[in-house]
Amino acid sequence: MAKKQTYGNDSIKSLKGADRVRLRPAVIFGSDGLDGCEHAIFEILSNSIDEARQGYGKEITVTRYADHSVEVEDHGRGIPVDYNKREERYNWELVFCEMYAGGKYNNNDGGNYDYALGLNGLGLCATQYASEYMDADIRYDGFRYTLHFEHGENIGGLNKEPYGKKATGSRIRWKPDIKVFTDIDVPADYYTDIIKRQAIVNAGVKFIFKNEVSPRKFETTEFCYENGILDHVRELVGEDALTSVQFWQSEKRVRDREDLPLYNVKINAAVAFSNRVHLTEYYHNSSWLEYGGAPDKAVQNAFVYQIDAYLKQNGKYNKSESKIKFQDVEDCLVIVMSSFSTMTSYENQTKKAINNKGIQEAMVEMLRHNLEIYFIENPIEAEKIGAQVLINKRSREDAEKTRLNLKGKLTAKMDITGRVAKFVDCRSKDVSEREIFIVEGDSALGAVKQARDPNYQAVMPIRGKILNCLKADYDKIFKSEIITDLIKVLGCGVQVKSKANKSIASFDINALRWSKIILCTDADVDGFQIRTLLLTMLYRLTPQLIEEHKVFIAESPLYEITAKDKTYFAYNEREKDEFLTQLEGQKFTIQRSKGLGENDPDMMNLTTMNPKTRRLIQVKPGDAEMTAQMFDILLGDNLTGRKDYIATHGSEYLDDLDIS
Repeated sequence: MAKKQTYGNDSIKSLKGADRVRLRPAVIFGSDGLDGCEHAIFEILSNSIDEARQGYGKEITVTRYADHSVEVEDHGRGIPVDYNKREERYNWELVFCEMYAGGKYNNNDGGNYDYALGLNGLGLCATQYASEYMDADIRYDGFRYTLHFEHGENIGGLNKEPYGKKATGSRIRWKPDIKVFTDIDVPADYYTDIIKRQAIVNAGVKFIFKNEVSPRKFETTEFCYENGILDHVRELVGEDALTSVQFWQSEKRVRDREDLPLYNVKINAAVAFSNRVHLTEYYHNSSWLEYGGAPDKAVQNAFVYQIDAYLKQNGKYNKSESKIKFQDVEDCLVIVMSSFSTMTSYENQTKKAINNKGIQEAMVEMLRHNLEIYFIENPIEAEKIGAQVLINKRSREDAEKTRLNLKGKLTAKMDITGRVAKFVDCRSKDVSEREIFIVEGDSALGAVKQARDPNYQAVMPIRGKILNCLKADYDKIFKSEIITDLIKVLGCGVQVKSKANKSIASFDINALRWSKIILCTDADVDGFQIRTLLLTMLYRLTPQLIEEHKVFIAESPLYEITAKDKTYFAYNEREKDEFLTQLEGQKFTIQRSKGLGENDPDMMNLTTMNPKTRRLIQVKPGDAEMTAQMFDILLGDNLTGRKDYIATHGSEYLDDLDIS
């Protein structure tokens, strides 16, 4: 037998060096799968992009080799890798082997980069750590520097030699380590997609993609957009766009909070409207914001506000017509936004969304202002936009009405299992034998599901606390998904005449799908409360079910007492004491029930499910009425009654109070 591990002071350790990435790649790259490997590639590419954006080199080459290795070459200034007097270390150690080391931290104070894609000083080092090998060939300041790494460790140190050519730049080749990532076969489509996106937001920079299709044979693709996002939107909408393509720019100082520093933000937006294509696409510091964040919120705010204002001012809405939604605008909108800032709050290292409040507010202001001017200066195009948005809105509303009508017709004929979440039906279609157990939560669902007889016993879980039907009005009651799902499962409708329940049928006892409705909750305070809430709901919405003796309460044992050859179940304290008296002088164990979800299936079947051995309490009309009255006093709006009850009966509950 293996020796049991102890957890003590010596169990705590910190990861060091390459292990910080190699053992936990998902922390840095968002995943240890192919997505993470792709992000590692982008980290190296982003460094070259930052150089090009600063005006150092206008060409970047990315090569995908057949052995899954990657090479990125730029013509920037090169990476400073020589000795750093201030740090008293070589720079190559810092940028290739030190997390959070780089030259872009002070860009808000006029550093080397105005707007940088890579800000955290993680990318190059993390990718190096996650590589089977990495080779760096750097031309900088009249010298050529080469470095070689294997599995996160440097081999051979820094090699330096004079370089007579004027050319500068960096060439990094590496192979993602299959021991770090579960998959390193990054498809060519990823490269073409990411490179094209970078060409779109980096105007005038040429990106060359070389894909090795056979030994030393490469397919080459080039991407270059001289006017960046403007050319991209023109390409998308073509010649038959609804409007002309607009290009808006803004640059200002913002802050995310009053106590935080000001920073620079630059916003570029290319906008058009089309009834053929639609697209919302956001970039920040060249990184494609797949999940948007602040830019997406800004676009929704500005376009809905400004177009709605135009429609109101020009009397375009019909009388009593509802306001447009962003969906109506989005269906004909083509917008590509590319923003840059000297301070950025990404949601994480994968940089798929930003959440800067200052950037969002600047975008809203810029978009609203430019849209207002655009509508004034281009009334014909404004008219087209307003008309198309209203067409989209009215089409959406008509489609929704049709969908709901069709859904109502279809669901009326559909089996109940297809439209109520987590409901577990039984096989039998004979209503005279079918039973429905209403339980609290997923854990109880699992236990009852295993213990039941699937031929005639079904299970319906209650998700969360049910609404107090004594205090709530009908409008609120019939908006509760828990209640409406339960009514659907019962099948008999409700005995309520109200506009609020127009989607629920009127009561018909003959439509009831069950011979018994069994409330099965834990034998604790929470279980009793849920049971009371359920009884109150049935009493208010379907009282005839109680009058017809269709509603039952399943008793669950409070204690399981195990002796040598027999197990006893006690449903109350009196029964427990009687069993203990019988077992006096014998060895036994006693266990308090922890809830239905923790009972084993055999016990559940014996004590709760099997008609031959279970205990059911039939709910009578007087019981339900008394329960409702008591519930009203204790939990309803009857404040006077509650005060009188506590004054009269409060002393009876002192022994049950938890005042420890």
